[in-house]
Amino acid sequence: HHHHHHHHHHHHQQVQQHHQPVQQTQSEKSKKAARRERGHDDAPRTRLMEDFRSLKTRRWELQDLVEHMVEFSRDQEGSRLIQRKLEGQGCSDSEKELVFTEVIREALGLMTDVFGNYVIQKLFEHGLVRQRKMLAMVVKGNVLALTLQTYGCRVIQKALEVIDEEDQNMVANELDGHVLRCVLDQNGNHVIQKCIERIPPQNVIFIVQSFIGNVQNLAVHAYGCRVIQRILEYCEDHDKVISPILDEILDNVHILARDQYGNYVVQHVLINGKAIYQAAIIERLRGDSLELAQHKFASNVVEKMFQYGTLDDRNAILADLLRINPDQTSALHIMMKDQYANYVVQKIIDLADEAQRRQIIDHIKPHIATLRRYTYGKHIIARIEKLHTMNKGPGMPHQ
Repeated sequence: HHHHHHHHHHHHQQVQQHHQPVQQTQSEKSKKAARRERGHDDAPRTRLMEDFRSLKTRRWELQDLVEHMVEFSRDQEGSRLIQRKLEGQGCSDSEKELVFTEVIREALGLMTDVFGNYVIQKLFEHGLVRQRKMLAMVVKGNVLALTLQTYGCRVIQKALEVIDEEDQNMVANELDGHVLRCVLDQNGNHVIQKCIERIPPQNVIFIVQSFIGNVQNLAVHAYGCRVIQRILEYCEDHDKVISPILDEILDNVHILARDQYGNYVVQHVLINGKAIYQAAIIERLRGDSLELAQHKFASNVVEKMFQYGTLDDRNAILADLLRINPDQTSALHIMMKDQYANYVVQKIIDLADEAQRRQIIDHIKPHIATLRRYTYGKHIIARIEKLHTMNKGPGMPHQ
């Protein structure tokens, strides 16, 4: 029943590193095959490749692929074979060198290849230091193009995990001046996130600086909201660096809280931020709790305000919600009947301490009969009755 929570776009979804690329559809295969017969696009298959395709039972070793490493890297099954061998425990340095000497000559083309990119990733991961260095030399001068390319972006991400700091800075320098373009790109945003995760904060200040003045627009963007959260996570100890970002979040918090992506940025600060920023958000939003709680996205923010606020914050929020209006209703009564806000009420009941919970129950008791008529009100009654049986609190009058 917890629907609105669970279409949280999982902002943690990093690029899926499927080391098994998707099978091509039949029509694509036949088109490719036709092209191959005409001998354009891919070179016609060599005899060795034909054998590899047909002799499934034979045990293939890297030794067998000498002078065919590039061809095999560009082939789905061939690429898988090389990957498996490179990551295997028993792969010797001389075997790695067999693959490397051939692949390095075509490395740039393989980095953007649907199957070849995985072989390059494995060489970055399992190769020798010298090989890694040479692959980084190939990347040099091509970082932006690779970052924006479907397969190249995976290679750059993998490289950032394993190359030395000098090469990491080379990658960063080539992205400097193109940060926003990358952040807004479906491939590039993952590379920017990886830079923030892997490179020491003082070397990625240029990324943070390019956000200044753009925080609101980026926070309401599917990829931008993820990158902002990475910045807040990895640069949290560099107050000078991120305080301008946090100030912009605060200045736009009313808009962000209601946005399908921006709400995650606000929640992030409430969950992980320093106390002064948590307090500032709560102070700015508290007066609108009722309206925000009835909003599909902002309702999640209200829950986090209650969950991560201080005891004083919680009591203040609760006092607002329980205040009786001249027409004898309260914010809480309205919330209990609302498709989104009723979840906020349930969450508040769960998080409340004994004294607060008693206040809430006393407040709800006179309205049980009416609540039973509302779809969402029923959830609240069930929640309270469950608590009642758990810790014999004040009972619920049945009709």
